This record gives sequence, C-alpha cells and structure tokens, in this order.
Amino acid sequence: MTIAKIPFGRTGHLSTRTLFGAAALGSVTQDAADRTLDLLLEYGVNHIDTAASYGESELRIGPWMAQHRKHFFLATKTGKRTYTEAREEFHRSLDRLRVDSVDLIQLHYLVTDDEWKVAMRPGGALEYLIEARDQGLVKYIGVTGHDVAVTHSHLNSLDVFDFDSVLLPYNYVMMKNSTYAAGFNAVLALARSRGIAVQTIKAITRRPYHGEPTHAVWYEPLTQQDAIDKAVHWVLGQPDVFLNTVGDVTLLPKVLDAASRFERRPSDAEMDAVITEWAMEPLFT
Repeated sequence: MTIAKIPFGRTGHLSTRTLFGAAALGSVTQDAADRTLDLLLEYGVNHIDTAASYGESELRIGPWMAQHRKHFFLATKTGKRTYTEAREEFHRSLDRLRVDSVDLIQLHYLVTDDEWKVAMRPGGALEYLIEARDQGLVKYIGVTGHDVAVTHSHLNSLDVFDFDSVLLPYNYVMMKNSTYAAGFNAVLALARSRGIAVQTIKAITRRPYHGEPTHAVWYEPLTQQDAIDKAVHWVLGQPDVFLNTVGDVTLLPKVLDAASRFERRPSDAEMDAVITEWAMEPLFT
C-alpha cells in the first residue's frame, strides 16, 4: 500500500506522487484530522500542501509537527499581494503550524493581471518571500493558480522569477480543451527544462455542482472507486507530475487507494467511457 516517490523538482526531496492536499482539513475536528494523519502514514505520504486560507487546516496540522515534522515536506501558501501583508500572513502560518520554518511557500492563486503586477513588483509579496528564504524561514518558493488562464500567468511568472514549483489543474476532461492543453504542455516543458516541480489539482473533478454541494469541495467530485481509479491513474500516467489529493477527507482514502495501485495510464477510450458514464463536464472554460 505504498505510493511511489519521485524528486520534487530540484529540491532534492523525494515526495510521494500524491501530495496531501490539506484543504481537506479546513472544517474538520482535530480528531478527524488525526485519523487523516494515520491514513497518510499508512500510505507513506510525506508531503503536506496547505494554505493560510484553508480554514482551520494549519491549526489542525500544527499538533502533528512536534512528532512528525521530520517526516513531511511542509508547504503552505499566502494569498496576500504586498510585502507587508505577505509577511504578516506567513508569520501567522508559522505560528499556526507550530514550526520555525517550512519547506515551501507559494503565492496562492496568482492569475489576474492586476494582482500579478502587485505581487511581482518591488514592495510586493514575492519580495518578502525571497527575504524569508534568505532568513531561513523557508527553503523554496512556488506559485499556484486555477482557471484556463493560469498557464499564461505561470509562464509570465517563470519569466520573471525562477520559482521552484508550480501548481495548476490537470485532468482528462480539462486537457480536451486545446487552448488549455497547449498552455499546460508549455508550462510542463519549461518546468522540465529547469527542474521545477509540477503539482496538479482537480484530478477527480466530475463537473460543476448541479445542485446542493455533497462534499467539502467546490466542484462535484467523482465518488465511485472505479472512476476515481481511472482519473487518478490518468494523472499519474504523466510520469513527472504530482497529484494533490482531494479536499474532502471522506474521499481521500479512495484517492490514496487508487494511487497505491497505479500501474498504467488508462486509454483515451477508457477515459471517454468514464466521461459518458458520469456525465462529466469541464470545471473551467
């Protein structure tokens, strides 16, 4: 029941192909979070990805760190765009996580042009993250985003600064969008050439909600193991990307189970059958 590990870009850390997407802890009790930790340890997951904006997530992770800090590559994110705001939020994250430093800090959802300009200019959030790295509060700096436009934003970001990681959506349905697929492949090629880690999200997205939410994610997820298997195996079929797990603790066991059994990428015909069976739709257009 172990999950394969590969280098997390040029960091030198061997991370499990599935990174724990700790948004799943945003609204759960500490007892539920602790049961999730047990599951992560069972599957050998050794990389946690959280964010300042993920509800109570950092607070739920904090109690684990006294015993388990050395077992995890620990990443968080700041959604602030100015130097001062990013500094304040990052130090709050350190306090909530109960650590002196993290391995990776990421500019969270940096997509729109106006926010991008603020974050990247002098006095922006990136300036502070570089300072935090120089002070030993963090080792690496990344950038994340959603939407179809994220590939354009990431390419601009990588043109300005040599980020250590990027994060963006990746699933079979989204890659049927030729514009997004071209952008994703451009980001992936650039990342490969520089040794930048590529993290992916939204692996088990079924479609936007057509009614009331049923899970702790803002899209309707796939819920049956066979469909989750194919969605997860399709992402892992891209050999040098990471899959950030689902933001719902009730679906996490199914994603980890699928990842532990990965052998091959499903064919297009198999994936098209899943789309038909589950009436899947693009989350971003």
